[in-house]
Amino acid sequence: MGDEQEEQVEIPSVFKRIIQMKGLPWLRKAIVAVVGFTVVLIGVVMVVTPGPAIVVIPLGLAILATEFVWAQKLLKWAREMVKKKLGKAGAKAKAD
Repeated sequence: MGDEQEEQVEIPSVFKRIIQMKGLPWLRKAIVAVVGFTVVLIGVVMVVTPGPAIVVIPLGLAILATEFVWAQKLLKWAREMVKKKLGKAGAKAKAD
Protein backbone atom coordinates (compact mmCIF):
# COMPACT_ATOMS: atom_id res chain seq x y z
CA MET A 1 0.00 0.00 0.00
CA GLY A 2 2.83 2.41 0.81
CA ASP A 3 4.33 1.92 -2.69
CA GLU A 4 1.30 3.39 -4.46
CA GLN A 5 1.97 6.58 -6.34
CA GLU A 6 -0.42 9.48 -6.14
CA GLU A 7 -2.47 9.90 -9.26
CA GLN A 8 -1.76 13.31 -10.76
CA VAL A 9 -4.70 15.42 -11.77
CA GLU A 10 -4.53 16.62 -15.35
CA ILE A 11 -5.10 20.37 -15.57
CA PRO A 12 -7.12 21.33 -18.67
CA SER A 13 -4.93 23.05 -21.26
CA VAL A 14 -6.85 26.34 -21.06
CA PHE A 15 -6.13 26.68 -17.34
CA LYS A 16 -2.55 25.51 -17.86
CA ARG A 17 -2.03 28.34 -20.36
CA ILE A 18 -3.53 30.89 -17.95
CA ILE A 19 -1.32 29.71 -15.09
CA GLN A 20 1.82 29.86 -17.23
CA MET A 21 0.99 33.15 -18.97
CA LYS A 22 4.16 35.13 -19.58
CA GLY A 23 3.36 37.47 -22.48
CA LEU A 24 0.08 38.89 -21.21
CA PRO A 25 0.47 39.74 -17.52
CA TRP A 26 -2.46 42.15 -17.61
CA LEU A 27 -4.78 39.35 -18.76
CA ARG A 28 -3.67 37.08 -15.90
CA LYS A 29 -4.18 39.94 -13.46
CA ALA A 30 -7.66 40.61 -14.88
CA ILE A 31 -8.65 36.94 -14.62
CA VAL A 32 -7.40 36.73 -11.03
CA ALA A 33 -9.26 39.95 -10.18
CA VAL A 34 -12.55 38.73 -11.63
CA VAL A 35 -12.33 35.32 -9.96
CA GLY A 36 -11.11 36.73 -6.62
CA PHE A 37 -13.71 39.48 -6.40
CA THR A 38 -16.44 37.03 -7.38
CA VAL A 39 -15.46 34.67 -4.56
CA VAL A 40 -15.26 37.56 -2.06
CA LEU A 41 -18.68 38.83 -3.20
CA ILE A 42 -20.18 35.36 -2.78
CA GLY A 43 -18.69 35.30 0.73
CA VAL A 44 -20.19 38.68 1.56
CA VAL A 45 -23.60 37.42 0.43
CA MET A 46 -23.10 34.40 2.70
CA VAL A 47 -22.79 36.74 5.69
CA VAL A 48 -26.54 37.38 5.51
CA THR A 49 -27.54 34.04 3.97
CA PRO A 50 -26.66 30.53 5.09
CA GLY A 51 -23.15 29.54 4.09
CA PRO A 52 -19.53 29.41 5.21
CA ALA A 53 -18.69 33.10 4.73
CA ILE A 54 -15.85 32.86 7.23
CA VAL A 55 -14.12 30.42 4.85
CA VAL A 56 -15.12 31.87 1.49
CA ILE A 57 -14.07 35.50 2.09
CA PRO A 58 -10.47 34.61 3.07
CA LEU A 59 -10.34 32.23 0.11
CA GLY A 60 -11.24 35.10 -2.22
CA LEU A 61 -8.62 37.30 -0.57
CA ALA A 62 -6.04 34.54 -0.98
CA ILE A 63 -6.86 34.37 -4.70
CA LEU A 64 -6.50 38.14 -4.99
CA ALA A 65 -3.26 38.06 -2.98
CA THR A 66 -1.59 36.05 -5.72
CA GLU A 67 -1.51 39.20 -7.86
CA PHE A 68 -2.23 42.22 -5.65
CA VAL A 69 -0.09 43.55 -2.77
CA TRP A 70 -3.06 45.28 -1.10
CA ALA A 71 -4.83 41.93 -0.84
CA GLN A 72 -1.73 40.36 0.72
CA LYS A 73 -1.66 43.12 3.35
CA LEU A 74 -5.40 42.78 4.02
CA LEU A 75 -5.09 39.00 4.36
CA LYS A 76 -2.14 39.37 6.75
CA TRP A 77 -4.10 41.91 8.84
CA ALA A 78 -7.12 39.57 8.95
CA ARG A 79 -4.93 36.68 10.12
CA GLU A 80 -3.45 38.81 12.90
CA MET A 81 -6.90 39.92 14.04
CA VAL A 82 -8.13 36.31 14.17
CA LYS A 83 -5.05 35.25 16.16
CA LYS A 84 -5.61 38.16 18.57
CA LYS A 85 -9.28 37.31 19.05
CA LEU A 86 -8.52 33.62 19.54
CA GLY A 87 -5.83 34.52 22.08
CA LYS A 88 -8.23 36.73 24.04
CA ALA A 89 -10.96 34.07 23.90
CA GLY A 90 -8.51 31.43 25.14
CA ALA A 91 -7.35 33.64 28.00
CA LYS A 92 -10.95 34.42 28.95
CA ALA A 93 -11.86 30.72 28.91
CA LYS A 94 -8.93 29.90 31.19
CA ALA A 95 -9.94 32.67 33.60
CA ASP A 96 -13.50 31.31 33.87
